This record gives sequence, C-alpha cells and structure tokens, in this order.
Amino acid sequence: MEPAAQPIWTPSPERTHDAALTRFSHYVQERYKAPIHDYTSLHRWSVEFPEHFWNALWDFCEIRCSQKAQQTIEDGARMPGARWFVGALLNYAENLIPAGDDSIAIIFRNESGERRELTRYQLRAEVARVADGLKRAGVRMDDRVAGYLPNIPEAVIAMLATTSLGAIWSSCSPDFGTGAVVDRFGQIKPRVLFATDGYRYAGKNFDCMPTVAAVCKQIPSIEQVVLVPYLNPDARTDRLPQGVTFSLFGKSRKALSFLQLPFEQPAFILYSSGTTGAPKCIVHSAGGALLQQMKENILHSDMGREDRYFYFTTCGWVMWNSLVSGLATGATIVLFDGAPLQPDPKILWRLAAEERVTIFGTGPRFLTTCEQLGLRPREEFDLSALRTVLSTGAPLSPASYRYVYRDVHPDVQLSSISGGTDIMACFGTGCPWLPVYEGEMQALGLGMKVEVFDDSGKSLIGQQGELVCTHPFPSLPVGFWGDTQADHFMATYFARYPNVWWHGDLATITSRGGLIVHGRSDAVLKPSGVRIGTAELYRQLEQVDEVVEAVAIAQELKGDVRIVLFVRLRDGLTLDEPLRDKICRTIRDNTSPRHVPSKVIQAPDLPRTLNGKLVELAVRDVVHGRVPKSLAALANPDSLAFFKHRPELKD
Repeated sequence: MEPAAQPIWTPSPERTHDAALTRFSHYVQERYKAPIHDYTSLHRWSVEFPEHFWNALWDFCEIRCSQKAQQTIEDGARMPGARWFVGALLNYAENLIPAGDDSIAIIFRNESGERRELTRYQLRAEVARVADGLKRAGVRMDDRVAGYLPNIPEAVIAMLATTSLGAIWSSCSPDFGTGAVVDRFGQIKPRVLFATDGYRYAGKNFDCMPTVAAVCKQIPSIEQVVLVPYLNPDARTDRLPQGVTFSLFGKSRKALSFLQLPFEQPAFILYSSGTTGAPKCIVHSAGGALLQQMKENILHSDMGREDRYFYFTTCGWVMWNSLVSGLATGATIVLFDGAPLQPDPKILWRLAAEERVTIFGTGPRFLTTCEQLGLRPREEFDLSALRTVLSTGAPLSPASYRYVYRDVHPDVQLSSISGGTDIMACFGTGCPWLPVYEGEMQALGLGMKVEVFDDSGKSLIGQQGELVCTHPFPSLPVGFWGDTQADHFMATYFARYPNVWWHGDLATITSRGGLIVHGRSDAVLKPSGVRIGTAELYRQLEQVDEVVEAVAIAQELKGDVRIVLFVRLRDGLTLDEPLRDKICRTIRDNTSPRHVPSKVIQAPDLPRTLNGKLVELAVRDVVHGRVPKSLAALANPDSLAFFKHRPELKD
C-alpha cells in the first residue's frame, strides 16, 4: 500500500503553539541547547541522547518522588539489562492522586443510565479506606491483588490502594469465564480478589457469582474476597473466603500514605492474549509505566487539567491502565461500562457530547461498524469539545480516517497508535505538531528507537519488515511472572535479533517518519514467498459494505501456500459469485494480483479473544488439522468448529 500523498488533517498554528509538546521542546532547547526545529529532530535527539531525554521528561512532567535518581541509565547498552533512574524512590499511586480538591476526578456511566462522579477528595478518601482494608488483610509489598471487575470506579480505587502499598495489581474483565480467569490469576497467586457479583451487557444481565466461587476454589492463594455489589445491591458474601462487601472493607477517615519504592518495583501484571499457549504474565514496573504514560498523555495526546479523557475499554486490556493514568495529568477520566453499540449504537457519541469529552479513545472495529450503520455523530451531537480521537487494537483503515473527518469531527487529531500490553507504551503514536495521513500513524514515540528490519537485521525505510526497537526503554517489562531464568522472556522478544526488541508486527516506516502496521508478522501471508500483511486485505474490505469482518490465513497446499479469506457478512446475506468477484476485484484493484485470495468462504462467526481481537492463528491451526494452543483465550471457541475439514479447501 502506497502512503497517502496529501494529509487529511493539519493542525492549526494555534494548536501547535499551545501544545505541551511545544513547551517541552523549548524546555529541552534551553536546558541542553538541543538543535530542535521540528518533530524529526526532536525524535532524533530523544533517541541519540536518552539520558537527557528521559531526565527532561521526568522534570517536565513533575514526577513526584521522595528521592531523585543518582544515575539515569545504568548498563544502557544492554537490552534487557539496562536499569533506569537508579536510586530514585517513588510511588505510582501518589503520582495519580497527589492531592485532593473539589475538581472531578472520575465520571462513570453505564449502559443502564447510571451516572456517578468522584471528586479528587472523594477518590483519595476511598483509596485510603481500601488501602487500610488491604493492610488489615495482611497485604504487603510484592503481594498480588487481583480485580475481576467491570470498568467502574471501584476498580480504579482498588488499583490505587494496591499500588500505594507497593503491592502488584492485576485485573481482567468479568466476561472472562472460570478457565480464562484461572489461567491468568492462577499463575500469579493473589492474596485478595476484588470481584463483582455480575454485570450488564447489551441489555442482558450476567451473574458472576458462580464464577467467583469457582475461581476461589481453584486458586487457594485467595485469602479474602472483596465483593462489589454492582448488579444486585443485596449480593451475599457468606460463601466466599473471608467475604466482605466493598463498602465495609477498611476503616474510613484513615490517612493515605504512599510507600516509596525503587523505579523498577513491579506494579502491574498484564496478560498476553493466550492464543499461542497459556497467557504470559507480563510484569511492568511502577516507574516505567508511569513515565511512559505521562509521555503519551502529555506530549503525544496533549492532555492536561482541562481535559476529559474517555477510552472504551475493559479492565482486561492495557488501555484501561492508559485511561486511569490520565489522572496523573489532572484530567478527568470518563469510565463507561456496557456494550458500545447494542442496544443503542449511539451511546458512546451521546456520552462524548454530554460529558464534553475532549479525548475519545476507541478501536477500528467500533469506527467501522459506526460507518456501516450510517451513523453521523457530528450531525446529531454537539462534539465541539472533542480535540483528539485515539484508536488502537488493530491497524486503522484509510476508510475509517475518512469517516472520522467526514462524519465525526472535521478538526480533530486522529491518532492511530500501536504498542500495547507488552511494553505499556507506544511505538507508533500521535503528535499534535504533525499532519494526519490516511492509514498512517503520525509519528514514532519519543525516546523509542523504532526501526523496521529485514530478516538479516538490516534497517528498512519505505519497505515492509519486522517492527523492532533497538535501544532500551524504561517500560521494558521486568519479565514474565514465574519465568525465574527469563528463558521464556528472552525467547519471546530477543531470540530473533539479539539485544533488539522484536515486537512481532509487520510494519513500514514511511519516508516522512510515520508508521504503518500491516498486522502480526506471525500471521503473515507468503504466497509464492511474497510477504503480505493481513491488514492490507482487511483495509480493502472496508470498502465492501456487505462484509462485516474477515480473517485471512495462509493455507499450506502442495508445497506452496495460498491465501484463504473467511468473511462474515451482514445478517441475511449469502456469499454468491457476484459478491465473491466484488471482494476479489476490490482487493486486486487496490493492492496487487498476489493479494487476491484463492478462496473466499462465508463463515457464520469468526473466533475472537476475550478482548475482542480476531484470531487468525486459531483458524489457521484448525484448517491444518492442528489443535489451537489455548481455547480458553477465546470468547467464542465454538466458532472454530466451522473451519474443520472444509471441503472447499481440499483442492
């Protein structure tokens, strides 16, 4: 795919002048006499002088600490192995809620119409109470505390209380079944579990109490359950280990204190999708997460005290951590629990208008569906407060760029971003200085030495290759929980290119410094040896209204591979020859003949992870007669039955 020649949006001079990134660039010019005159030179300086850059970021973002670092980077040539801000002492939670006032910290809404607000005073008081409850439960530094919760204020409170004590927080969404929860929390052995009694999604109520009971039975490390009665105010705790309701956990009017800890102190455990085996328990440090989140929010998204930051996410996705970290900028975070499109497809746009959201985060699937439904939010809602739209989870198609500027808002910074769970940061991100081009991320993240390699490790510009990072960065994971020798960690990220982070994405760095991600490189299509990213096909299918979503795989056949495309169509439609021809013609006209699938097959459903991502590898395994490695990671594992022994794929 050729990069777009002309930008679809350009920031105004006023926006560029007022951006925090501009203030930061002036700051580093004055402090270090750095030769900065545009984003390219700023990014170059940030990776050539990492000690200066990360020091400047620390001071500019006013990171709160009880002791400053004696050394910014130790063993800076090693990856992994570099140590950051050696000697510094800080606390993650203190940086998110440093002081209380009457400003609004959290706005919560759900699909049932419930709305709540918490001021910073109220948030601090609740965190202090719950932290007291955790202390009384015996929770200490390095203990794990787990959350099986919807995206509600209680989840934020529990996380902040946990990290205030130096304990480690880990969470997943209540739509995870017993097996998926045990696969995750069973590895890390939490002492306390915060759990919901149930949740509501797309107009239906779901009872979580049987799952909570089963999880406690299978994970003996859980000593106490703190139940949040979300669906049923009268939910009972008597059958749960040391069960107590959230409102009774801890004593109120307790002073809030923050344990001061080293930069590398573990604070979070996040999980890989688990589609290639048991989910990896990725351990992230308090300092690395905080510094990267501040950088992304303040410099790349231009977030500050006047902002209202919303991201559609669950507690089982890294974007929940990103959303909550907005508190550190002084912004108000907007939480939403429920379905984004059913039964009301306009609910999130209505929320954005009514709450005066300035930064709106979502994913490509949501934007694609909104366009297919014919939604035109700018015509129906007052979105005048909106300045930035963020999208992640998959590559954003050019059609979705056009949709946002045509039907959502003509003057927003549309930032497609990429990085995620593994690094709790972005490799490709937004920039308030730069124009937006269709299908392209605006910039490479500051301080991140992002490159694209060919198979031999040669750096490429304007060509597809493996997305890598060639210099250490502060949010490089501490490791995998339980991987005491780091063998699995090294094999996952550093086996392909020694001393270089291999991310597993097929990508292109454009000549103007933008980034295009073509999809996972482990799912790359190679018909006749030609490397094709699956996202290239999916982008073209955005133009075919009949197609809701698709999965492309490479089928091994007679010593070669061919592209097979499975499509899910709009309700009531059947894949006939005219539609099949339309799909193939659209792909051919916008890519190349080599991209055209050999087979196009209609599927009733496509497998997806519990976080909603389509799973190509599971389909590929089933087609080839292999058993997918972790069915528990799938939200709809029954969908795989369709792909077994397909007669269409025998010749």
